[in-house]
Amino acid sequence: MRTFWNTTGGLTPLQEWKPNCWIQVTCPTDDDRQLLENTYHIPDYFLTDISDTDERARYEYDDGWMLIILRIPYVKEIRSRTPYTTVPLGIIHKRDVTITVCYYETNMMIDFVSYQQKRGEGFTDYVDMIFRIFLSSAVWYLKRLKQISNLIDKAKRNLDKEVNNESLIGLSRLQDSLTYFATSIRGNENLLAKLKFKLQIDELDADMIEDVNIEMSQAKETTNIYSDILESTMDTYSSIINNNMNTVMRTLTSVTIIMMFPTFIASLFGMNLVNGMEDSPFGFLVALALSVAVSVLLWWFFRHKRLI
Repeated sequence: MRTFWNTTGGLTPLQEWKPNCWIQVTCPTDDDRQLLENTYHIPDYFLTDISDTDERARYEYDDGWMLIILRIPYVKEIRSRTPYTTVPLGIIHKRDVTITVCYYETNMMIDFVSYQQKRGEGFTDYVDMIFRIFLSSAVWYLKRLKQISNLIDKAKRNLDKEVNNESLIGLSRLQDSLTYFATSIRGNENLLAKLKFKLQIDELDADMIEDVNIEMSQAKETTNIYSDILESTMDTYSSIINNNMNTVMRTLTSVTIIMMFPTFIASLFGMNLVNGMEDSPFGFLVALALSVAVSVLLWWFFRHKRLI
């Protein structure tokens, strides 16, 4: 799906391309790819690189075209293996052509368009647009991190009631998401540092870059904090599980030892040997009383030693 936006004096949709407009391509179809390659003569490998979910944040030039690949947050299904991850967003520019390509429909880009329309000012140039997209990505990282924090708190409350596999697996998946976030934010920071010297920036762009740096630094620190908290939480509950397992095994061992002595007594009296109790009418009661007495004594001993 492609949309043409007029970026001067506000963000308004256009029916067709005009010079210096913004072409937004989301989940490109084969027709969109052919249009970009045949009409605007974009290098075909640009689109291939953007479609690679593992593509790192970077920039490159080819035949006058500039490609910038930015990693932005993306939410899958909450029950997926990695609910929060990042995907590449490609920004392609040459003279009066500016195109963004993303193979996923993200809330970030929907919100970006909505926010720019509310501003009603548009973009001063393509450089201003690039850095505003950087700023939007940093803000959305913080939004997603807040959601991850809420999920961590919810899982911890469930684990406080009962240590179960579902909550532990959920925390493990969130740990994977934080790893993706940390890597992508670090890559975006490095990319921004390089673009400051590659793009023609003015005083307003410099102020925007400073805002982006502040938001990215906050997102990076928040990610590291949540990652440390989550790692500590996982270690804590792992220790609790091991401790509970040790308690159960200790209890079972104590019960086994207690039951061993009555079995031993019953085996002695059950042998086909002369033991003086063959003709006694109280033989069974004596064996039973002796077994109970030994069991009670052993139970008291283990209880006293806090082994049960």
